[in-house]
Amino acid sequence: MSGELRKPRALAAGDRIAVVAPASGFDRAEFDAGIEELRALGFEPEWEGSVFERAAFTAGAPDARVGALEHAWHSSVVRGIIGARGGYGSVHLLPALEASRLEGPPKAFIGYSDLTSLLTFLTCQCGVVAFHGPTVAGRLSGGPARYDRASFLRVLTAAAPAGELETGVALEALTTGEATGRLLGGTLTQLAAACGTPYALTPWDDTILLLEDVNERPYRLDRLFQQLRLSGALSRVRGVLLGTFPGCDEPDGNITARDTLATLLDGVAGPVVFGFPTGHVAGAALTVPLGVRVRLVAGPTSRLVIEEAAVAA
Repeated sequence: MSGELRKPRALAAGDRIAVVAPASGFDRAEFDAGIEELRALGFEPEWEGSVFERAAFTAGAPDARVGALEHAWHSSVVRGIIGARGGYGSVHLLPALEASRLEGPPKAFIGYSDLTSLLTFLTCQCGVVAFHGPTVAGRLSGGPARYDRASFLRVLTAAAPAGELETGVALEALTTGEATGRLLGGTLTQLAAACGTPYALTPWDDTILLLEDVNERPYRLDRLFQQLRLSGALSRVRGVLLGTFPGCDEPDGNITARDTLATLLDGVAGPVVFGFPTGHVAGAALTVPLGVRVRLVAGPTSRLVIEEAAVAA
């Protein structure tokens, strides 16, 4: 893909944000708490009754989940869309979604984990900037302890480059260097699962790849990474930004996610940084835009700098 992606309009106080459930069901108390957090931020959340439907292990039948997403996308009053929860099931929506059905003014779509499937679809196939950020249940429901308010508002409400994101922790350079490109990626499990399908990750020539996950032991991280590597997805990557990978060390601590990933990424072109707190993290998760130009610096003061506005005025 060449040129800039389509950007959603910047969110503002009073804007309506639709809550959709493309994947698993959720705890109602957490949902309600997340809704109150959206209101505290100044937004007006809304949702269809189908968000509370339940199937065996998803939030209702695929057609209901597709319908809710498309309705929100085409609504003249909805300005943004956020996932209720991750879990599993977003893949069911992909065969029914077509880029042509998501034309028109784009909406800010926010989510992570299983919703990586939809983030990838929006960025790679629809050419729309999307946001690797909190879901309503589990993140917004926990308030500032579970998601970073500053980055959430910064990338979604300001039509200007967000600049360097304050992580609150020191990032580790696994491979030193500096690279500029467009950020793409998400949860490793979903990216690997999509390999060989029409919805696979298709990096651009200037991709900075974001990878994160949770509760995948080192040998499983190796397996997931090999799937991604053998698909050819890493051949066009300029740098790699790794999450914190909580719960991914061996129980005895002898083999860690950090060491496993360092070995797997040894020799990959460009800088590699470990420990960026987005997605599955023990504390507050940062929100980052996918599809915009960023600068990844790996060195004594490793950092991610957002060099392009993610939303339009």
